[in-house]
Amino acid sequence: MLDIIDTHQHLWNLDRLNLPWVEAVPALNRSFEISNYLKAAENSGVTRTIYMEVDAHPDDKQKEIDDMTLYCQADSDEMLGMVVSADPGKPGFAKFLDTNSSNPFIKGVRQVLHNPEQAPKYCLTPEFVQGIRALGKRGLLFDICIRPAELHDAVELCRQVPETTFVLDHCGNADPYVVNGHRKIDSSSSDTTFVHSKESWQKGIFELGELDNVYCKISGIIAHVETGWNACTLAPTVDACIDAFGEDRVVFGGDWPVCTLGASLSKWIATLKEIVSNRPIVVQEKLFSLNAKRRYQL
Repeated sequence: MLDIIDTHQHLWNLDRLNLPWVEAVPALNRSFEISNYLKAAENSGVTRTIYMEVDAHPDDKQKEIDDMTLYCQADSDEMLGMVVSADPGKPGFAKFLDTNSSNPFIKGVRQVLHNPEQAPKYCLTPEFVQGIRALGKRGLLFDICIRPAELHDAVELCRQVPETTFVLDHCGNADPYVVNGHRKIDSSSSDTTFVHSKESWQKGIFELGELDNVYCKISGIIAHVETGWNACTLAPTVDACIDAFGEDRVVFGGDWPVCTLGASLSKWIATLKEIVSNRPIVVQEKLFSLNAKRRYQL
């Protein structure tokens, strides 16, 4: 069985954290604890994880870090690091980094850029770019979670700060049905957050793949599947990302429990294994664990 490092594991206790966004997603509007994750990952091959921040209310972000640090410090070897929530464009970002500088479990930072209130091109403001540069100086990475129609902004940001390592979340938030040609752009939709064309997504993915400081996380797309889906539904998205970034700059992410909007964690892992089964075993090992071990220094 392949050794698997899950680089995108969510957890939340709603008695501890305020997550405004889950109120609009009934299936996720409850607590998801480490015991629930371990049960979901049972017999799947997952041996280690990286916690991914959960877009908590700003007042709870430090509490989230403190809580997850306790998990990382536990005797269990599962959770070995975390990507925490902070806004590189805010005035208090440098102080935030200083406050948490002694925490050895922090591997990077994420600021969700696809929220409706987030202005386009925010990631290209001078303040944001300066904050991203500060991450690189500290050896920390930045996870890019952006609207797929704005991948060109991600390209520009990554070019501006070559000294910082970036990880593109969720295959650039691709709609797998657009990528596989089974769905056209729905211009009538009132929610355009994840609307994109196949051509614009491919252009962004391959331009990002040309940059040595950018990794792609094969994650998230399972949450978008519809009735009757199978591995062929997701294969064009996965294959394009691996081809664009190469075997050395792709990592696996479970995105649990968000993945359960489409399928169980074990089903997602089994499906991805099926998609890459025709690739050399060393490529599969790099995707599922070796690249993550190197990138997150585990």
